[in-house]
Amino acid sequence: MKTVLIISFTDLARDPRVNRQIRFIKDTYRVIALGTGDPGIHDIRYINCTSSKKNIIGKLIGAGYMLLKKYEWYYWSKKHIIDSLEKLSGIDVDVIIANDIASLPLAVRVAKGAKIILDAHEYAPREFEDLWHWRLFNQGMQEYLCAKYIPRADAMMTVCQGIADEYYKNYGVRPYVVTNARGYKNIAPRPTEPNRIRIIHHGGATKSRKIENMIKMMDFLDDRFELELILVPGSKRYIDTLRNMARHNSRIRFHDPVPMKELVTFLSQYDIGLYILEPTNFNNQLALPNKLFEFIQARLAVAIGPSPEMARIVKKYDCGVVGEDFSPETLAGHIATLDEKKIDYYKNQSHKAAKMLSSEQNRETIMKVIEDLDT
Repeated sequence: MKTVLIISFTDLARDPRVNRQIRFIKDTYRVIALGTGDPGIHDIRYINCTSSKKNIIGKLIGAGYMLLKKYEWYYWSKKHIIDSLEKLSGIDVDVIIANDIASLPLAVRVAKGAKIILDAHEYAPREFEDLWHWRLFNQGMQEYLCAKYIPRADAMMTVCQGIADEYYKNYGVRPYVVTNARGYKNIAPRPTEPNRIRIIHHGGATKSRKIENMIKMMDFLDDRFELELILVPGSKRYIDTLRNMARHNSRIRFHDPVPMKELVTFLSQYDIGLYILEPTNFNNQLALPNKLFEFIQARLAVAIGPSPEMARIVKKYDCGVVGEDFSPETLAGHIATLDEKKIDYYKNQSHKAAKMLSSEQNRETIMKVIEDLDT
């Protein structure tokens, strides 16, 4: 039996893509998983990698490295890289799956002949291009790591066709597309109450996502509609700002984060899954996120802005409404026309699409990528 090492500098219990990756392959291969949080999955070996926060001096030194384009020095000086390198130095494996470009140089260093698969969760060279300080300090390093290390990978995966096309255009590789689809959930749609229509949004509290637009949208909807926000902690200051914005509207509430394994069941008590994601950067423009697939598995109607990758699915399966632009007022105009019968129709369309949009096809793709490394 082959041994597969999965590297991700994330909490493996809260990173749905990597957690699924582990579950897909653990019954066929021995799995070793390195991350910052235990995935809580039996029959695998977990290696903890902790990264300590830098003090101001450490941040200044790091900024200097990047301004001077000393990218290799900076990368190999990071505490979590040093820690990971030490813990992985004596391990022999057959395949390494490196999640995101940040783990690929480490994978190359410890491979010792193992085949390497890069799973790019984003288009790394433009990940936070809307932030001037990221462009100044980080973008050059991301471009450098992609140019140097992507050719060292034996195979590559990414989250949607648009990002796959961009990697091919700039780096000459054709990644397999493995979407962020969730496992199939065998549930039935919940009937919608005519005078209480519950809208839900969940996800990371990242400023570039402009979550405030979804709060503003409620000003254009009548009293039938309620909005609940489940925000995974990002910037506490940003979450506080959102809470202050919502104080004027009693129909907007905030809910504590829900464990990943319970999320779809929890979402199924709502009626409409909401996401307005302005194309503030390249990855937001082409986003095809976990939450869309979670809305569908929860048998919700979907309401989104015209993000092309998401809109393609919503329109193909006729499971919700798509705004013509990203303004809160435009999407509110579509939602306001919905009654319980139309919402139930969209819920039933999600129900019909749930099996086709589950993660089973992705499991087959990942298994094929690993198996094809020998050919």
